[in-house]
Amino acid sequence: MAVPFLPKQISLRAISLYLASLAIVCTIFYRNIMGVDFLVMGIIWVILFFALSSRFSKIWGDIPEKKFIRKVIWTALTLRVIWVIFSYFFYFIKTGIPFEFGSSDALGYHNEAIWFLEIGWGQAFDYLSRRSLADAGYPVYLAALYHITGGNIIITRLIKVVLSTWMCVLIYKLSKRNIGEKGGRMAAIFCCLMPNLIIYCGLHLKETEMIFLTVAALERADNLLRKSKIQFIDLLTTALLAVSLFFFRTVLGAAVVFSIFTSLIFSSNVLLGRWNRVVLISWAIIAAAVMAGGSIANEAMSLWEQRGDNQTAKRDYQVYKGVKWAKYATGTVMAPMMFVLPFPTMVDVDQQYNQQIMNGGNYVRNFMGIFVLIALFSSVFLLKNWRDLSLIWAYLFSYLGIICMSGFSNSERFLLPGLPLLLVMAAYGVYLIDRNNYRWVKVWYWVTPLMVIGWAVFKLGSRGLL
Repeated sequence: MAVPFLPKQISLRAISLYLASLAIVCTIFYRNIMGVDFLVMGIIWVILFFALSSRFSKIWGDIPEKKFIRKVIWTALTLRVIWVIFSYFFYFIKTGIPFEFGSSDALGYHNEAIWFLEIGWGQAFDYLSRRSLADAGYPVYLAALYHITGGNIIITRLIKVVLSTWMCVLIYKLSKRNIGEKGGRMAAIFCCLMPNLIIYCGLHLKETEMIFLTVAALERADNLLRKSKIQFIDLLTTALLAVSLFFFRTVLGAAVVFSIFTSLIFSSNVLLGRWNRVVLISWAIIAAAVMAGGSIANEAMSLWEQRGDNQTAKRDYQVYKGVKWAKYATGTVMAPMMFVLPFPTMVDVDQQYNQQIMNGGNYVRNFMGIFVLIALFSSVFLLKNWRDLSLIWAYLFSYLGIICMSGFSNSERFLLPGLPLLLVMAAYGVYLIDRNNYRWVKVWYWVTPLMVIGWAVFKLGSRGLL
């Protein structure tokens, strides 16, 4: 029996477990308690996500599609605009500038974009030609935007709001074709209300744009795979979206390309006709051959070859900085937890204020992880429809797997591009809940607080603060 909405009892249990976990952490580790503002934000984010997801997925489940899309758009826009305006002044009060805590990357992008406008595009591109491709896309995009807006920070972030809202609609279209209408609506609502996706609209980082391009590339690829007749414009659009990701993060572009290849090979003939499969695979091989000798392929290969060195260097640096237990966070240890990472930071250490702001959103990821696991188990062993979900699963396994093996396994920022597709599979897991697999959700009610409290112990213990 399918469950077409997030049950109220599950949402209430999720909220109560968060409040209980937060109370336990604050009581035991009172010397390292978070600031009141971060505590309040975490509580608001968790209540907002679970309470509204339960309500909206139920009352919006049977309304006409166009009306549903309008509601998602207006809800996503409203929440994101409120956060962008609030965070602008919040950061200004806290840091003296309208940028987040420790905003080295965000401020660097901002200043670089302004500098490009000052020196002109010719010198800017000459400068970028000597840098990694993955470092070129966002500064150029930001500079182009500043050329139009005069460098207005609020307008730049409001454009992020539009892209993030559009991404929610694309998630609905993608997930509707893969997991059905009800599951698709839940996935769109989850993305609409997901705290981390809202928070990043108020940051001057490239993640919102990357996520939009990723979802757009996967949605267009999925649409292309299901068409009875292939059109050149569809091929070109999908290719351009996929290639654009290499100018933001090489691993992300590689993961999207890999997932498209995987879907071409494994999708059933019902989904992808035999002739279309031959045409698309032939085109993909030609495209890969053209790219193989270029800087994109060289950069991707170099990154893959250095993955072990990067992970070791990251752990050694953390140990050097006093995080003694970081040496145990190897890829082998962290990779099996890829669907629930990162853990929420509920204690005040090393001035990690951005992580504290997102503690509620990271808790949501932890809690919803059980539904991703239910979806995975069901698609592989029960429904055996994993072939027709191979585009999504291949992307999640490849991208999150590489991140977990690279030394950034609990980095919220690096894991973020996997979040929208995780929410799609979480929605699918909720939809597939029945009497048999609900017992694992009950077990998860105990596992989630242990993860949250255990991470607080790790945070403090690894720094010798217990």
